[in-house]
Amino acid sequence: MTRVGFLGVGWIGRSRLQAIAADGTATVAAIADSEPAACKAALAIAPQATIVRDLDELLGLDLDGIVIATPSALHAEQARAALASGVAVFCQKPLGRTRRETRAVIEAARRSDRLLAVDFSYRDTRAMAAVREVVRSGDLGEVYSADLVFHNAYGPDKPWFHQPALSGGGCVMDLGIHLLDLALWMFATGVVTDVSSRLFARGRLLPPDPQVIEDHAVAQLDVGGGRVVRIACSWNLPAGCDAVIEATFYGTAGAARFRNLNGSFYDFIAERLDGTRSTGLVAPPDDWSGRTAVAWVRRLASDPGFDPSIEEAGVVAGILDRIYGRGDAGSDGDGHGG
Repeated sequence: MTRVGFLGVGWIGRSRLQAIAADGTATVAAIADSEPAACKAALAIAPQATIVRDLDELLGLDLDGIVIATPSALHAEQARAALASGVAVFCQKPLGRTRRETRAVIEAARRSDRLLAVDFSYRDTRAMAAVREVVRSGDLGEVYSADLVFHNAYGPDKPWFHQPALSGGGCVMDLGIHLLDLALWMFATGVVTDVSSRLFARGRLLPPDPQVIEDHAVAQLDVGGGRVVRIACSWNLPAGCDAVIEATFYGTAGAARFRNLNGSFYDFIAERLDGTRSTGLVAPPDDWSGRTAVAWVRRLASDPGFDPSIEEAGVVAGILDRIYGRGDAGSDGDGHGG
């Protein structure tokens, strides 16, 4: 059976571990985390797993794949090391803090011919799948505009999130990356021709390539064919509820919307919008949070080779660089295939 290790078993890592263990396609063979309490909680889910100290020990255990759920600054280096050892990788976002870091990981996967995936989990909610089906069906006519928001009434509770060198960015890197991925995934063949953005820290407008963490951001992307995407995200916004998470796609014959229910981080619905009417397409319950990880491990069990769709993560990283005003975007950050 496929053998998988986990590097980092905090809340997110344990959630993915639980999903993979429940699926049964792979054996959770080993766990590494610097926090004994996290390891103990993970062992309660996968008692057969071996506890090891670090990535080097994981890579000495003849694993087929590794799930990386560590602080963002470590992702690229850890993923490259695993791939160079012939081990497939499923990584929490971001794969890298910049386009350059992300491209280096993708090239490492290509060289080693090993499966690499990023946990863009909102794609795999039933509600977002329903919205995409409506958009792709042509029932909305020509889809020309999209509005996506992710406002979190709280901020991250770990100090490294607030240090640019460790996180790579603030709310855009934490939340906006999901919105950007969803928009590009929905438009599939679009090419982003222009990006404008405004980043704020406690209400103060930040300069390009800021050296402090943003807690509020808005961005506009011009996508090929005259389409426009608007993105807004924030931490600690007085949103009136725990979170506001929405993605609405407007067409010449109607619209489709993905949104959270009652401020929830977990419950989502899909709706078809026509004038003043809305029609429900999908509603909870939906146990979606580990679905992307399970899809990766199933693919790993059947075909551990390089999957070219990971190139989409490089596109997202390039546009993130442009939102932040970094000089690292490069020409290959402008297109998108799907």
